[in-house]
Amino acid sequence: MKLKEAVEASDIQEYKIMFLREDIEKREKTILSAVATKSADSKGRLVFEEPCLYRTEFQRDRDRIIHSKAFRRLMHKTQVFLAPEGDHYRTRLTHTLEVSQIARTISRILNLNEDLTEAIAMGHDLGHTPFGHNGEIVLNSIHKAGFRHNEQSLRVVDLIESTENRIGMNLTREVRDGILNHTGKLPAQTPEGQVVKISDRIAYINHDIDDAVRSGVLRIDDLPKRPLEVFGRSHSLRINAMINNVVKTSDGKAFVAMDEFHNDVLLELRTFMFKNVYKSEKVKKAEDLDKVEMVVKSLYIYFCKNWNKLPREMGRIIESDGIEVAVKDYIAGMTDRFALNLYSELFVPKGWK
Repeated sequence: MKLKEAVEASDIQEYKIMFLREDIEKREKTILSAVATKSADSKGRLVFEEPCLYRTEFQRDRDRIIHSKAFRRLMHKTQVFLAPEGDHYRTRLTHTLEVSQIARTISRILNLNEDLTEAIAMGHDLGHTPFGHNGEIVLNSIHKAGFRHNEQSLRVVDLIESTENRIGMNLTREVRDGILNHTGKLPAQTPEGQVVKISDRIAYINHDIDDAVRSGVLRIDDLPKRPLEVFGRSHSLRINAMINNVVKTSDGKAFVAMDEFHNDVLLELRTFMFKNVYKSEKVKKAEDLDKVEMVVKSLYIYFCKNWNKLPREMGRIIESDGIEVAVKDYIAGMTDRFALNLYSELFVPKGWK
């Protein structure tokens, strides 16, 4: 009995030992790949903060993003198909979650920092406009300085999403770099950021195929023959094949990517999707695109002229960056339904609604 009691007491004592931030950092140094980004080696934040007792710097970044208003608004922002057309079409939020799932899987297999990967994935699309890429195209055409959603995502975490005690989220430089470079020609500086970049492409191409087939815009047999032969005919087979190639190509290397052949096949599939889905009149009817342009342009022009009607919190941005930038930030942060309701409130006579 004494031996049993001693074992039970030992088990209880072990159970009560907390796993603190410093323990996680030590484990990362021991377990993670040599090329992985260790949280203890982070380049830090723009403004110094005392470390958390329990969470690493990258875990704190992930939590700040998930608890932000900008993250919650992704639920009501268009991916490709307008959300009102059906309950099962992807939104910007479900896209973000799918990117995170794929990216975490790749990072886990490659023994990279999963917390950093997740933080970048959760924050990469915070700057997207209402009405998907069409909203981005309109805002880019009317705002003098142009508009790119990756730059806006960085602006959201650096400046717009603020609290009473903090300007922006004050994220680590590694997460900020991954958010900015999740798209475009420049590579992310960390392997975790590179994972998110390729995972973003894997996610949107495959889930947009899924949505296009569900809507009747495409049939699986409409897809190019080579991608079907290389990656597979089903959603899960394609994602699995793409992940497999990424991890096999990147294992033991400092840069994360597909091999040249599979990347070419993926680009072939992406080109097909742009022609037959993203720019297809079956998906985005000309009259709907005209409506998107009218809503975004009208709101932009109205608030540039009536900047005093902007929310009070935009005053800080007006002072630092000017009226047009503040208007751009305000519109980019809108959800589809908020933009439509605001347009109706401002421009549609009450008797016509």
